[in-house]
Amino acid sequence: MDHASMKYPTRLLAASAVAVVALLTPIAAAAADADAAQALARQNNCFKCHAVETKKVGPSWKEVAAKLKGDEEAQVKLIKHLTTGPNDHPVIKAKSPEDTKNLVDWILSL
Repeated sequence: MDHASMKYPTRLLAASAVAVVALLTPIAAAAADADAAQALARQNNCFKCHAVETKKVGPSWKEVAAKLKGDEEAQVKLIKHLTTGPNDHPVIKAKSPEDTKNLVDWILSL
């Protein structure tokens, strides 16, 4: 350990903690690609029933995000909702599960 590290052990400990958290944080926490998410929503006619901020036929996506805030299963629940079509909700057509996940992450980020 160098002299500066010995002089400031709290800083070293804090820096180490930040590094550990960064390594343990799942990739899912990365920011969603908003443009890609909105493009997928447009391709699937989601904006017919949903809007970002205002209720239409379905809830606004901000309402959805607020309702699921703090729910550890939010991502899983929303992906299931979009891919199984409960209560006559259309099933989203995406090229890959990652595209669907990106849409969900974007919605939950609102």
